[in-house]
Amino acid sequence: MIENKIKTSIAKASALTAKAWPLYSFVTSNPLSGYENLPFDEAVKEAKTLLGGNGYPSPHFYQQAWDKGYIDRNLIKEELATQMMFQSPEYYLEEMLNWKENIQTNPYHEVDRLMVKWLSVFMDEGLGEWTIPGKEKGFYGAWKALAPYDHELKNDHSLKKLPEDSLTAIQTMLEGYPTDSYTDIFKFHMACLPGWTGYIKYRMESASEWQQRYPITLADYLAVRLIIAKQMGYALLPSFKKAEDEHKISLQKVWLTAWEKTWQQTLGTALKKAVKESGKNAREILPVDVQMVFCIDTRSEPIRRHIEEKGNYETFGYAGFFGIPMDYETFESTQSRLSCPPILESTYKVKETPKSPDAKALTNYRKYTRRKASRKKLFKSMKNILPAAFGFVEGAGVYYGWSLLAKTFFSKNLYVKNQKTTPAYEANCRPVLTYKNKEGMIGQEISLAEKAALVKGGFELMGWKHFAPLVAFVGHGSHTSNNPFGSSLDCGACAASPGRHNARTLAYLSNEPEVRAVLSEEYGIEIPANTFFVGGEHNTTTDAITLFDEEVPASHQPLLQQLKNDLQKAQATATAERMRNTPEQSIQQVLQKANDWSETRPEWGLANNAGFIVAPRELTEHMHLDGRCFMHSYDWQRDPEGKALTAIMNGPMVVTQWINNHYYFATVDNDVFGGGTKVIHNVTGKFGVVQGNNGDLKIGLPLQSIMKSDDEMYHQPLRLTVCIQAPRERVIKIINESEALQRLLHNQWIHLMVMDPTAENKLFPYSKEVEWANVSAITVRAKS
Repeated sequence: MIENKIKTSIAKASALTAKAWPLYSFVTSNPLSGYENLPFDEAVKEAKTLLGGNGYPSPHFYQQAWDKGYIDRNLIKEELATQMMFQSPEYYLEEMLNWKENIQTNPYHEVDRLMVKWLSVFMDEGLGEWTIPGKEKGFYGAWKALAPYDHELKNDHSLKKLPEDSLTAIQTMLEGYPTDSYTDIFKFHMACLPGWTGYIKYRMESASEWQQRYPITLADYLAVRLIIAKQMGYALLPSFKKAEDEHKISLQKVWLTAWEKTWQQTLGTALKKAVKESGKNAREILPVDVQMVFCIDTRSEPIRRHIEEKGNYETFGYAGFFGIPMDYETFESTQSRLSCPPILESTYKVKETPKSPDAKALTNYRKYTRRKASRKKLFKSMKNILPAAFGFVEGAGVYYGWSLLAKTFFSKNLYVKNQKTTPAYEANCRPVLTYKNKEGMIGQEISLAEKAALVKGGFELMGWKHFAPLVAFVGHGSHTSNNPFGSSLDCGACAASPGRHNARTLAYLSNEPEVRAVLSEEYGIEIPANTFFVGGEHNTTTDAITLFDEEVPASHQPLLQQLKNDLQKAQATATAERMRNTPEQSIQQVLQKANDWSETRPEWGLANNAGFIVAPRELTEHMHLDGRCFMHSYDWQRDPEGKALTAIMNGPMVVTQWINNHYYFATVDNDVFGGGTKVIHNVTGKFGVVQGNNGDLKIGLPLQSIMKSDDEMYHQPLRLTVCIQAPRERVIKIINESEALQRLLHNQWIHLMVMDPTAENKLFPYSKEVEWANVSAITVRAKS
């Protein structure tokens, strides 16, 4: 009975703990995802009490926004008036700036420190050469065997008499505490180290190879922590902090709301203008030369705009996993990585399979990767094995010195040379899509019907009307040097993996004659015989686009070459816009930033994201959105039943909310919800970073990813504003059928505006009471 109560209480407490993804698959997600069932303002208050993190921008950020014109004077006065505050905005801004921060020390620091010591050595994933004994017993079992010899626990031999399993140990520690206090006790102790407990939660749910070999559970964590706390004389349930000042909360809330409304007005005015322009500048459409499908990622917006300016090209936006929920396994690896949104279950697995086992290029690639892996392993061993460490460091000093100088002053040249000499496998392998978890079918290539359904799904979601001779699915990835958080710059829709693999897979499926036959016979989708599909990758750091074009037929080569030439021109002008320099100098700058080992800001990632537009490209193609909006192609007229919009709102819209809230919270409190400064990052166990040599795992983006300097923000911390062009009734129906969407919208984790094409494309903001107010007459009153 008590054991079941403990299990239930752990489950309730852990629901508030957000999963923390490892560095090699760093998914940007909402750190307060466990609080989404609460209104936003209540959620940040609760999180403040439990985690100590601020949920609203600091007064200093409001000052910057005010000075830069991001907050409209009339709007902030209106919002202040709703709280019966009638002084000037400057008066209240000054009041906020004079607030004194109540800094509280952590009385459980010593318990945290000891827990981090044990968690670090147990959860290590191959960084250390030596490991603790008994890891196969699990965290509690391994700790229990060694704890009596820990001098920091006073070598207490009574620890030898601990219960055999973690649940019994917890029950023993909780003797004398009422059962209705269990959840609060567990919530507190999980919240003391939210990074470590978040990563334990990730390991438990992902069932990774490390978790299978060396299991750790939240019950193990709690058992060890409660024992250590009692051993050191700490109360298991301290009194919580006092409630926040309601006046302070109200002020922060109204300033954030005014800031968000200012952005929404600016976006709404631009969209209203775009509707008029789209009628005047309608594309003389058919036939276009090339169609390119990019991820909805905000970094796709500028490059799409520049490509369209270079020729007769049409671009689309689609979630970057290209509708294939899969794991991806490289040519030689035996391990796979998730390559679809974490909110989806991975159904398939893609394995790179040689087209010809005797291909010379493939042999060269195999030799190259094996030599590289051997060198890496040798150097790591020489550095870390105690007998060799001192002599190796002495002897290798000259080599490392020259290497460091080369990487500092010639990083760009080394990168270019490496690109030319590194063999690639894509030209000699094809991605084969197999079943991952279908009983009796695991490892077998998927059926023809499922292949056709995957292709059809993508075409329908984008509202595809016609096909150009050449169609490119372009995933994206980021290539940077010496960047532990590098995967955070890859594709969020691919679980922080590059999108190139999904793009190549969909291109292969779309080229199969049998798939095209099914699309024609079963779904009425006619792909012309002269249409050829290719995969590609957009390097978001340099804006270079690589096409995997080895199978493009001779008939399409002139068009392919023209496209490649125009993509280089688009790279030049897009980087010039971003770097505010000449095209030639800008390309040199981004190459340098991408490959400089000391660069703390190789690119801005999705910083400054604020909007998500779901509409045909015709609406936005003449808008300059400055890389601030996610963009998903959608044609309401080709989706009469709303199936495509339902998929977009329940999939990509939820994922963009995760990304947006990750950037929001990492900005408003980088110490608690972010990664802190890169300057003192220390990689631990290959899966995370701590600051210095101890402490909690950092759960969010580093300060340098969202700030221009230690004090000046780059990312504007605003909640996501979604704009959908579709009939209001359709949107309402979808919301009413989804509890998850109702939670996000009614609790104001997302703002929604609907541009209703059946009502002259007027804009209507959505509210919990479904009171649509026409805001089409808005005017720009501040810069965005």
